[in-house]
Formats: sequence, C-alpha cells, structure tokens
Amino acid sequence: MAFRSRVSVTMVFFLVIITSIIFLVFYLKKQFATQTEVNQDIMVSKITAMGKLELVKYSMKDVVEKKELHTILPDARVLFVAVGEVTACIDLTKVKKEDITQNKDSIWLVLPKPEICYVKLDHQKSRVYDVSGVWFPDKAKTMVEDVYKIAEKKMLTTAGEMNLLGKAQENARLIFLPFLQNVSGKKVTLNFK
Repeated sequence: MAFRSRVSVTMVFFLVIITSIIFLVFYLKKQFATQTEVNQDIMVSKITAMGKLELVKYSMKDVVEKKELHTILPDARVLFVAVGEVTACIDLTKVKKEDITQNKDSIWLVLPKPEICYVKLDHQKSRVYDVSGVWFPDKAKTMVEDVYKIAEKKMLTTAGEMNLLGKAQENARLIFLPFLQNVSGKKVTLNFK
C-alpha cells in the first residue's frame, strides 16, 4: 500500500511538473511573439491650386528588358512589364484676361497649348518578371529602378509619337468648346497659343 501511494504521489508530481512546463512554454511563446506596431503622422507639406483640364489619357503596356553584358560573369538581366498612363491637359491658370475677347454674340478664347500632365506607372499592375545574373541585392534594386525610369520615358516618347498633344487639342474643341458655348449662350472660337 505504501508502494502504491508513493507511485501515485510520484505520478501526480510528474503530471504537475509536465503541466507546468507546457504552460510555461506557451506563456513564454506568447510573451516573446513578434508584435507589429505601425505609427503614422501625415503632414500636409504643400497645397496647390489645380487648374488643369485633362483632355486625353493614353493607357499603355510596355515590356522592358535591360541587360548588362559582362565579359567574365553571367549577364545581368531584368525583364519588366510596365502598365501605365500618359495624360495631356490644358493649364487654365495660364489664361489671362487678354486671351478672352468678346462682342455681342461671339467669344474668342486663346488657350495655352496642351501639355503632358503626368506619366504614371501603375505599381499594382506592373511586374518584374525576371532578375537574373545579379550577384548583389543593391545591384538588383538599381537595375529595377532603372527599368521603371526607362518605361516611363518610353511611354512619354510613345505618347508623343502617337500625337497625344494633338489629340488633346482636338478634344478641347470636341468637349470644352460645346461646354463654353452652352454656358455663355454665344458662339465660341478656340485658338491655341
């Protein structure tokens, strides 16, 4: 009987020890778990009055491959698919009082020439598909940044080749002219500087 009670006491003691160790492991795991805390303080650094009338937007997709050829090491290569847009507008803040002439039934308005408002890559849809032959992470980062810049320049060049500014001028006559005529109730003639 004494042997049985000693075995029972020993078993209870080991169960308490094992339960305590398991509890301690889970408690410590929770205490040392990684917690992420994000603090943000947004400050407005500049407020700009906008006066640009966007008239045309070209959405584009471009495949850019950049290679750096090496004599001994493997060639470094980045393959990038860029998705973005180029927008043309007219800056209405440049219209001066002298640019507007009117009489009883007509208005003559001289608008500034259309300009490129922005070239914007869509970072959600653009993808780097392959980076190979790059030995150091800094070099890969530099090459990826370069292909982003190359893609933006190519989109701007392509927009120029596709007559984006001419299309903006055409859209000013198709969209903005009827608006001005309806608002003023007069015949409006648009010219560009």
